[in-house]
Amino acid sequence: MGSSRRKVILLGEIEHAHDEWQNLSELAELIEPKARSREEFIKECQDGGLDGVVAAYRTFSSFAITGRFDEELISSLPSSLKFISHNGAGYDQVDVASCTKRGIRVSNVPTAVDDATADINMFLILGALRGLNPSMFALRDGKWRGHPPPPLGHDPEGKVLGVLGMGGIGRNLKKKAEAFGMTVQYFNRKQLSDELSGGAKYVSFDELISTSDVISLNLPLNKNTRHIISTHEFDKMKTGVVIVNTARGAVMDEDALVRALDSGKVLSCGLDVYEEEPKIHSGLVANPHVMLVPHMGTWTVETQTAMENWNISNVRSALETGKLKSPVPEQADLD
Repeated sequence: MGSSRRKVILLGEIEHAHDEWQNLSELAELIEPKARSREEFIKECQDGGLDGVVAAYRTFSSFAITGRFDEELISSLPSSLKFISHNGAGYDQVDVASCTKRGIRVSNVPTAVDDATADINMFLILGALRGLNPSMFALRDGKWRGHPPPPLGHDPEGKVLGVLGMGGIGRNLKKKAEAFGMTVQYFNRKQLSDELSGGAKYVSFDELISTSDVISLNLPLNKNTRHIISTHEFDKMKTGVVIVNTARGAVMDEDALVRALDSGKVLSCGLDVYEEEPKIHSGLVANPHVMLVPHMGTWTVETQTAMENWNISNVRSALETGKLKSPVPEQADLD
């Protein structure tokens, strides 16, 4: 197929890197779907409306139009489509195994999100440890710290932070936490070199959840990590543990978390992600010791711009070289 007929589809919106996106028009025709729902999108594919599309740039919010890129949707995509560039670090919205079967390569944005997400992570750790949430609400109600005032909070200094998932965000968080005097230990699917882990102590999963004062969830969501933290795991934790999740909501069983908070097993928690976003568990909303942030880990101008530029560079690389700049780990060894 001649390069003049190649097409790149935008699923979602470009908010910042407009010039970089338009520059791709030198290599391919840039199009957007007419569909506004999953059913319409699948029909548009099946009717040939997207024939000639070789690469797709997709955003997290495009889920509202296409739904999950699962086997049903992937089987409907035009045969010309060979690359999916996902604008995010987490890519659980895309069934990579089904893409691989169809010969479609998938990329993500693995490092541009690290700093901003770890910042929110540390913000939630500090807020949950200090127990700031009840008094911030009381202040807005004209009640100063609250009547009665809340219990005293806790300092981060000397606390053991257990990082569950020592990827880029986890490693970035380690540096920030150590600046606050915390000791960091981690569990990962593979032990890292001392250089990569920064000297953090590698422990088993059970040791991490049973000995950490604060537990941070920084692992991807997949079939093996869904509800990796549930009732059985909460039972093993220290009484008064603090939990923070900036990964994906479903790595933790929210029903079990609410019960652990209500029983006092978990002192407080900080959440940026939820099992059924944008719906929030009523037990979390009702608990004043839960800090809630509406999935804003990467919600900065600088990070969003960097993510878009990175994702555009994946599309450009696909068009110019036939390979993605940052393929997802599951496809890293594929030609």
